[in-house]
Order: sequence, then C-alpha cells, then structure tokens
Amino acid sequence: MFEKLTAYLDSVRARDPAPHSRWEILLYPGVLALGLHRVAHWLYEAKLYFLARFVNHFSRFLTAIDIHPGAEIGRNLFIDHGFTVIGETAEIGDNVTIYQCVTLGGTNPTNGVKGKRHPTIADNVIIGSGAQVIGPITVGARARIGANAVVTDDVPEGATMIGLKARSTLVPAEEWMKEFLPYGTPCDDPCAPSRDCVEKLESELASLRAEIAELKASVGEGVQVSRRGGAKRG
Repeated sequence: MFEKLTAYLDSVRARDPAPHSRWEILLYPGVLALGLHRVAHWLYEAKLYFLARFVNHFSRFLTAIDIHPGAEIGRNLFIDHGFTVIGETAEIGDNVTIYQCVTLGGTNPTNGVKGKRHPTIADNVIIGSGAQVIGPITVGARARIGANAVVTDDVPEGATMIGLKARSTLVPAEEWMKEFLPYGTPCDDPCAPSRDCVEKLESELASLRAEIAELKASVGEGVQVSRRGGAKRG
C-alpha cells in the first residue's frame, strides 16, 4: 500500500515541478479527490449509492472536483488544480493528466436508456485546461487535447486536438514520443498554421502600406505641380 502511494506521488511529481516534497503533493486537490473517489467507487459498486454520493459531494466540497462515483479510473491519474467534472460512465486509463476546468461530459440519450454516455480516455492522454470532451467517444493512447478544445469525435492514438470544434494537428515523432507534454499542447507545431497565416497577413499589410505611401507621394506631387502652375499664371 505504501509503495503504491509512493509510486503515485512520484508520478505526479514527474509531471509537476512545483512540489518540493511528497508530503506537499498529498495536499493537492486532485490527489484528495482521487483518493475519495476510490472510496466512493467502492461504495457505488457495492450498490450503496447514497453513501457513494455523500462521499462524492464531500469530495467536491473540499476540492472543487466532481467525479461521479460510477466513473472508472486507472492508475496515476493526475488532476492539476480543480473545477473538473468527470461523468458517470467515463473510463480513464493509466497515467492520464487532466488540467483545470475540464469536463468529461455525457450526451442525453433520446431513448431514455442511460448506457454509455461519457468518454473513454486511454493511457497517457493529456487534456489541457478548459477542454470539453463530450459523449461516448474514445480518446486514443498518448493523445493530447489542447486547452479549450471541444472534442465530440473519436481521437486517434497520438493525435493532438486543438480548436472549437477540435481538429487534429500533425505532430512530429520526436514530439509524440515525449513522455510528458504540459497542457497537452506542443509550443510550436500545432501553432504553425496560425503562424503562417499571421506571416501572410503581415506581408499583405506591408504591401498595402507601400501602395498607400506611393499613392500619397503621387497625390502630393500632383498638388505641388498644380500649385506651381497657379503661381506661374498669377
């Protein structure tokens, strides 16, 4: 038991350089929420639903993280900061990192049957802050969900999703093979299309400025010529 806890705390420390000791990590909201969820999930599986919900609400009060007791969570989940919601039928694999204000939300079944409504998150996925992953979709292993992305379709293994509605971006192998990527968003590659657009706009703006300068110069020359002509007639 102690070895498992130590391994978990070390896995958190590997993804977050802020803590100075394991004791400090024990106070993290995400760590407290996960520990209480283990208790709530055990009660849920024992069909002690009221007690499971009570533990769930107590955890939410302490941590601002709402994990439904029915959610299935693997090893070494790290929720960095709070205000995260994880739905009843969500399934989360091993070594998943979730940043603040993330929702693993469900769809409303039209037939009234609950069923699978929430996402399945595979191993080693990183979900950036503010992301919304909605519906019974699958996020493949080692995928990255960028900050504020809205994901409603299956995500291929190793893909990086950005935008609203989220789209996949190509990530070089050297980025994909990194053990951990903060906030699930590489600093360069997913931003490349936007950077190209900015450079193009800047080039067009410079061209327009040059044309305006030429027009001003030609208009100024015309005014000077007309003034000289008027002076000569006078």
